Amino acid sequence: MTEPPAPPAPGAAAPRDIDPRLLRSFLAVAEELHFTRAAARLYVAQQALSRDVRRLERDLAVELFVRSTRRVTLTADGTRLLPYARRVLAAHDELSAAFARTGQAARPLLVDLNSPGLFSARVLDRARELAPHCELMARFESGLTGAAAEIAAGRLDASFGRFAGLPGGVRAGLEQQPVRYEPMAVLLPVGHPLTGLDAVPLDRLAGERVYAGAGNERTPEWTDLARRLFEGRGIEVAPPAPLAVGPEEFARIMAKHRYPVLAVVGFPELPGSVLRPLVDPVPLSPVSLVWRRGLRHPGLDALRRAAAELAAAEDWLAVPSDGWVPAADALVMKGASAAAAHPSPTPTGPPHPEPEHPPRALADRVRNATLRTDTRR
Repeated sequence: MTEPPAPPAPGAAAPRDIDPRLLRSFLAVAEELHFTRAAARLYVAQQALSRDVRRLERDLAVELFVRSTRRVTLTADGTRLLPYARRVLAAHDELSAAFARTGQAARPLLVDLNSPGLFSARVLDRARELAPHCELMARFESGLTGAAAEIAAGRLDASFGRFAGLPGGVRAGLEQQPVRYEPMAVLLPVGHPLTGLDAVPLDRLAGERVYAGAGNERTPEWTDLARRLFEGRGIEVAPPAPLAVGPEEFARIMAKHRYPVLAVVGFPELPGSVLRPLVDPVPLSPVSLVWRRGLRHPGLDALRRAAAELAAAEDWLAVPSDGWVPAADALVMKGASAAAAHPSPTPTGPPHPEPEHPPRALADRVRNATLRTDTRR
């Protein structure tokens, strides 16, 4: 356990009031030891992050980092500041949360459901039943990457999606609870030869171009999942299409290009299309509930309980023997499964970055499991 830092010497000059934003910038760089990753974690430009760190160094009249073209390390003063920064920011967050709940109902919780008609709407409905005193508002951001940017900016509180598909620096600022391995499907244009099948074996898509959101800056985690699934199977990710907003525009664009569309079994069918589950193997989309690290809100507690209830009641986290999921996703989902089974109020401690690579012992257990995982990286 780290000893608390010693108090300043008597008579030492105290710096002027320090902006908590500067401390958050310092903490991100201190934990990442990489300016680019720290900037991604905070969703700011690297130049802006560097300016904040330099300003903090001027305010404190010390150098906090040793910078070179190849690495970043903490100086002795930077190491000394680190526990102070964590304590100040934890207290700042606790103060904000305490007064947000005092004297009036908690502010509305803004929850991204990705798209209308998905299972996430059932989770939200159950959470509203569990916390009728809270206002939980639905939003539709279409992808977790886009939603994560909104969460970081404070314009959104929670979302659903593929957590392992986010960059490590972004994941460090978020928390997650696994909710479901959702079977994947293909949306076929009417008249496609495969519409006569009740379920489409994956190898029957060989030679096809399948649309998976390529070029959509809100959904790169979905396109990455598709590339991992298609690799070595003769299936090509379709080129970018114009970004369609709303089901009618999406149906029109897809009818024009007539590409099959990678989807999930719960995806609502659109005019001019037929939804068919994929089999042999059964590809699974790993979905987590994701929220800003350190967020405390009674609506979030209800949302986590609702997700855990439904997942347990309907076996959402069960994996079929012929299931497919990328190994990296299986590790992330397994690593957080205990929290999903017994959700508790969001922790109040200071954030700690998630390691980029899970422990080897966990990796070995996943490789030896009956789940067929994709080891292509």
